[in-house]
Amino acid sequence: MVVFFDTTVLIYSISRDPDEAEKRERAIALLERDDGALSIQVLQEFYTQATRATRPHRLPHEMAVDLITGWTRYPVQELNLPVLNDALRITLRYGFSYWDSAIVAAARALGCREVFTEDLSDGQQVENLVIVNPFR
Repeated sequence: MVVFFDTTVLIYSISRDPDEAEKRERAIALLERDDGALSIQVLQEFYTQATRATRPHRLPHEMAVDLITGWTRYPVQELNLPVLNDALRITLRYGFSYWDSAIVAAARALGCREVFTEDLSDGQQVENLVIVNPFR
């Protein structure tokens, strides 16, 4: 089974916040799986969040790029017209933000069965996917 990692998984994996230590360990364990998948959107969001000037313990460009390069061992869904159209349909049907819908659409395009995210309702069925909050 292929599982999709949302940006929160990647961000927690680099967290130095003591209050997020459990989430960091969980994220690292998830990223050790061989059956993960990502999207260009997730990698872009990670880079933006990890390197932003206001982030405590922000990553230098080179370190963020090294992490992203390592995560490309997983299948990475590009944004294309079919994914965009599916995201727009999901937005209309489920009322999700476009960005959350694009995550779901990318996961569907890759044939994933689960999406690991904190941003949607744990256990919710969306099309043929199950939303899983691994940090609850």
